[in-house]
Amino acid sequence: MRLKTLEINGFKSFPKKTTLEFDNPVVCVVGPNGSGKSNVVEAIRYVLGEQSMKSMRGKSGIDLIFKGSKNLPKGSRAGVTIYFNNADKVFKLSNDTGENINLNYDTISISREVFSDGLNKYILNGSEIRLRDIHNLLASVNIGSSGHHIISQGEADRILNATPRDRKEMVEDALGLKIHQYKIRESERKLERTNNNMKEVGLMRRENAPHLNFLKKQVEKFEKVQEMQTGLAYLYREYLKKESIFLEKEYLLLSTERNKISNELKDVTSKISDEENDSVRGNKKIEELKIVEQKLNETRGLKSEIERKLGRIEGMIEAKMNRVKIVGRCPTCGKELGEVSKEQIENREDNEKELLELKNSQASILVQVKELENNEKELHSQIEILKQAINHEMEALRDKEKEKFKYKVRHQELSSALEIIIIKEANLKIRQEAFENEIKEGVALIGHEILAYKNHHIEEKIENSIEIPQEELKRKIEKIKIKLEDAGLGNNIELMKEYKEVQMRDEFLAREIEDLTKSIESLTKLIADLKEKIDKEFKEGVKKINIEFQEFFTLLFGGGTATLSIVVENKKNRREKVEPLGDSRFDLEEPEDEEIIFEQGIEINVSLPQKKVKELHALSGGERSLTSIALLFAMSQVNPPPFLVLDETDAALDEANSRKYGDMLEKLSKHSQLIVVTHNRETMSRAGVLYGVTIDSNGASKLLSVKFNEATQIAK
Repeated sequence: MRLKTLEINGFKSFPKKTTLEFDNPVVCVVGPNGSGKSNVVEAIRYVLGEQSMKSMRGKSGIDLIFKGSKNLPKGSRAGVTIYFNNADKVFKLSNDTGENINLNYDTISISREVFSDGLNKYILNGSEIRLRDIHNLLASVNIGSSGHHIISQGEADRILNATPRDRKEMVEDALGLKIHQYKIRESERKLERTNNNMKEVGLMRRENAPHLNFLKKQVEKFEKVQEMQTGLAYLYREYLKKESIFLEKEYLLLSTERNKISNELKDVTSKISDEENDSVRGNKKIEELKIVEQKLNETRGLKSEIERKLGRIEGMIEAKMNRVKIVGRCPTCGKELGEVSKEQIENREDNEKELLELKNSQASILVQVKELENNEKELHSQIEILKQAINHEMEALRDKEKEKFKYKVRHQELSSALEIIIIKEANLKIRQEAFENEIKEGVALIGHEILAYKNHHIEEKIENSIEIPQEELKRKIEKIKIKLEDAGLGNNIELMKEYKEVQMRDEFLAREIEDLTKSIESLTKLIADLKEKIDKEFKEGVKKINIEFQEFFTLLFGGGTATLSIVVENKKNRREKVEPLGDSRFDLEEPEDEEIIFEQGIEINVSLPQKKVKELHALSGGERSLTSIALLFAMSQVNPPPFLVLDETDAALDEANSRKYGDMLEKLSKHSQLIVVTHNRETMSRAGVLYGVTIDSNGASKLLSVKFNEATQIAK
């Protein structure tokens, strides 16, 4: 992995896009004071995620934006992009699971932009990402956040002034242990989240437990109810089957009996009707006799009336005849009377005429009398015939009345029997309704499974080989029904559904606790392993650094000794006790307690040749600078970063030390790219590429690619 290019745009004194190519192991940036050389270093520091504005000589992000000049406007944003060659795919980035994945890009570009409102934005190969991701990405290639790979002017002895703990972090960063530290911090964050999740899950499970226990008791109660329901279902099927058979047989029996009685009753009714028809026929004869007798009486009456009329007519005839005689002859002597008057003659004629009419009437009446006598005889004959017929019919009717009486008695018997059948049918209907209601109650208590009674095989012999009668079955059913009603569980389906849901939730929470416990154990082990690894690699790294430190120190000072030593400091820390979680136990917070923790640090021990100085504070400024350079270079040799940025770290060196410094640069360049800001000719001479930074007429920094002779002129 190598640094390829740096692009600066609107950053501090660079208003326009400025590009630096790093095609050589050693690149020097030269220029007069105030030209903007250090701004190149700060641009690198900025794009790599530096958060301290003080280290970039500013108070806020706005201070990083070009402020404008006489001829150039103020900028609205500043951006820096750095490009790395990633042909070997060494850059890694954590995925969602925390696993480091190699980025499959030949070139890695990291951009950082700041806007006039102070907002920062980080971009990786065109995609916006978090600062944390930038740090993790850079840590994967030994570019840590401590800035050990960037040594700015006036900060060369920063490692000397640091506390043992901070110095240890700088050493860890240089040793490439920062990636492990990131993993530890990420794991600790995960562990904290996991512990919090454990508490939440434990709380949820505790909250769930009472309801689960309640539902469990209800379910146990329900299971007993189910046992009763099973027994009840059997009894129901047995009872309903027997009852259905009984009802079916009774309905068939009553129907058969009803049909039989109805048919016989119909037959008897028909016979009674026939007998009554016969009586009607006898009565008709009597009525007919009465009519004939009435006719006879009417004939006799008419005859008597006609005879009376005939008597009157005969009397009138006789009187008329006598009158005629008187007129012609003496009624006494019979002699002709003398002359009669005309009036007398007329009266006589009238009398004779009347007499004739009377005689004619008499004759007519005699004919009528004769007819009436004949009719009377005929009617007498009819009467006699009818009387004989009536007598015959009456004898037959007496026998038929006896039969009719027997039929009526049977009819009454059959009607009574039919009424009994109707009552039985009504009672059977009531029993049928009770049977259907029993089915409905059974379905409500047990379910539709009781309808299987239709296919149920009746146990003929149970309970000591004695068949249970329906009444006993009914009593047992009612007894169990009362127990079920007393249970009062309501909707058992909803209860079981809720219990399963709550139980599944508890099981899920239990699995969550188990998984979280495993995660805690795994994270705890991972943290312990990483700390062990860091401790091991740190100790081994310190040994290697000491070797290089001694070599560089000897080279710079012509002798002496320089070593790093690990020290341990005691520190009190408050901790929180947590009870482990299990299937049936939950975390219990206890009062905080104090624990003694041990923190490691790094002490620097030096001994100058031909001097008794062994303390850092006793060193002169030049000695401190050389010591810090020796240490930083030693750290870089043990675990070389991809590049080193040296910002005028050679400013305080004399000619002899400058040569030694140049030798160390050549040694370092074999493992790391070097970007050196310098005024030193010796340092410039070791560079493959020289960039000159000047101030143009607009007051802006300008970058030039120059040769060595030109560089020495620009650097003045």
